[in-house]
Amino acid sequence: MASKVSCLYILTVVCWASALWYLSITRPTSSYTGHRQLSSVSIARKNVSFGNIRTRPINPHSFDFLINEPNKCEKSVPFLVILISTTHKEFDARQAIRETWGDENNFKGIKIATLFLLGKNADPVLNQMVEQESQIFHDIIVEDFIDSYHNLTLKTLMGMRWVATFCSKAKYVMKTDSDIFVNMDNLIYKLLKPNTKPRRRYFTGYVINGGPIRDVRSKWYMPRDLYPDSNYPPFCSGTGYIFSADVAELIYKTSLHTRLLHLEDVYVGLCLRKLGIHPFQNSGFNHWKMAYSLCRYRRVITVHQITPEEMHRIWNDMSSKKHLRC
Repeated sequence: MASKVSCLYILTVVCWASALWYLSITRPTSSYTGHRQLSSVSIARKNVSFGNIRTRPINPHSFDFLINEPNKCEKSVPFLVILISTTHKEFDARQAIRETWGDENNFKGIKIATLFLLGKNADPVLNQMVEQESQIFHDIIVEDFIDSYHNLTLKTLMGMRWVATFCSKAKYVMKTDSDIFVNMDNLIYKLLKPNTKPRRRYFTGYVINGGPIRDVRSKWYMPRDLYPDSNYPPFCSGTGYIFSADVAELIYKTSLHTRLLHLEDVYVGLCLRKLGIHPFQNSGFNHWKMAYSLCRYRRVITVHQITPEEMHRIWNDMSSKKHLRC
C-alpha cells in the first residue's frame, strides 16, 4: 500500500512539473533575428484583461531606442513626416536626400520632419559612425533589433511607433527608401494639398494585388507555414506610400496582434485589412527605375533605384528649370 501511495505521489509531482514547464516556456512567433520574445506567462500577467482578450500581444514590439529624436515635433507640428528606411553604410544616400528633396526647409510655411530608420549593426564601428552622424544632423532613429532585410518590417513598425508616440499631431506621414527620388512639389501641392482639411484613415501609393511567391530562390519567397493563403490583401509597394498620421498608431497597435511577416509592405497590407482601411491607387508612385526626362519626372511622385549622384543631378535640373513648360 505504501509503495502504491509513493508511486502516485511521484507521478503527481511529475505531472505538475511537466504542466508548469509547458506553461512557462517561450514560444517564438517568428524567425526574425534579434526579435526578443517574452514568456507567455509574463505577457498574460501584464496584459490580459477580462473585458478584452486581444489586449495580449502576440508580437510585443519590445525594443528600446538606441538613438532617438523625441523632441523633433515639439516646437511646431509637422505637416508631413518622412520616414526613410536605410542601412548603416548608406551615408552618401542619406546626405544626398538631406541636400535635395528631403531638406526640411524646402517649403516656407510648411513644416516637414525627415527621419532615417535603422536597426543596430553587428559591426560596432558602423554603429559608432551612425551615432556621430546623428549628433550632427539629428535626423536618425535606431532601435536595438538587428538591421537586416528580414527585419524591414520591424524598421517600419519602429517608424509607426515613433510617430504615434512623439509626433501624433502631424497631418501626414510618408514611408520610403533611401534609393527613391521624391517629387516633393507633386507630393505636397497636388496630392496632400496643405490648404485642405486633412484626411483621416487615409492610405495611398502604388497598390499591388498579388499572392505569395513559393519559389525559395526568390527574394520575396513566402513559405506556406508562415502565410498559407493564396492571395495577399491589397498593399502599397514599400518603395513609397503616404498615410494620414492617425493610421500610424492604428497600424502599430494592430501589429501587436498580427503575426509578423518579413515582407514589410505585405505586412502593412495585412494590418490595413484588419483595420478596414483600403489603400487608394495612385499612378504617381513608381516602384521601378525610370530614365530621366524633365517632363516625365514632373508627372510623378516617386522614382525607384536612384543613386546619390543621380539624385543631385535630377534635383538641380528640376529646381533650375521650374520656369520651363512641358
